[in-house]
Amino acid sequence: MQRNATTQHPILLVHGLFGFDRIGQFELFHDVKQALRSYGARVFVPHLSATHSNEVRGDQLLAQIERVLEGTGASQVNLIGHSQGALAACYAAAIAPERVASVTSVSGPNHGSELADFLRKALTPGRLPEHVARKVATAFADFLSLLSGNQQLPQNAIAALNALTTEGVGAFNDKYPQGLPKTWGGKGRELVNGVRYYSWSGTLQGSILDEGLSGFDPAHAFCRAFSEYFITEAGQNDGLVGRYSSHLGKVIRSDYPMDHMDSLGQTAGRGRKGVNPIELYVQHAERLRNAGL
Repeated sequence: MQRNATTQHPILLVHGLFGFDRIGQFELFHDVKQALRSYGARVFVPHLSATHSNEVRGDQLLAQIERVLEGTGASQVNLIGHSQGALAACYAAAIAPERVASVTSVSGPNHGSELADFLRKALTPGRLPEHVARKVATAFADFLSLLSGNQQLPQNAIAALNALTTEGVGAFNDKYPQGLPKTWGGKGRELVNGVRYYSWSGTLQGSILDEGLSGFDPAHAFCRAFSEYFITEAGQNDGLVGRYSSHLGKVIRSDYPMDHMDSLGQTAGRGRKGVNPIELYVQHAERLRNAGL
């Protein structure tokens, strides 16, 4: 049976924190974009500041939405945001709901990230024992060294980190609560101000020894290491974002067997047992199409 991902409105794949053109040799969203286009979708990848607040990145997204609408003649767009990209998408939908048909959060820290909380403490003298702070900061710096890209956009790493903490996202949510669950771990309203909200995410499962060759992926190893700093969602996170923290609108599923970087649809993630991240995006495009979006 021929697949059909021809959505009524164009799809924008919105990158998150430390958004970049490539992960190692892999272009960001390349495989997702190609798969969606092969099944008929119009797909664009806006580039936002790699590090900045949710509001600044959201304003950048709004400007690029306007350019897509002008270029395609469409009246609205479907936003699919990965990680912090989900918060930029929520901001854009709150400010200009007439321009946004749907917001989909993929591994989004919609209630904050415990890892961001820990990193913020590590950067504050006296908040953590020195050896713990050094270990956390060094591990995160090594992780960032995997990410490359030179974007000519304003950057503010501290603003980005503050925007991803539980406190920072809580303040953001007070202003832009669309689609948020009323209870922890629950589902939010699917339709708010004419915008439909969806989410999905994954969790680390088993041990790295169960991963086979995929266990040698350095990004996966970092996610495993970062997972140790989760307390509230210990054992229920993807290494950067907690399972229930990711919930927004209609929760498709929040425990797919994948880490935070797998959900970008890269080759390593497709080696995990039981899930193909690329297929999740194609299925979702079909879902949007069936909903008339």
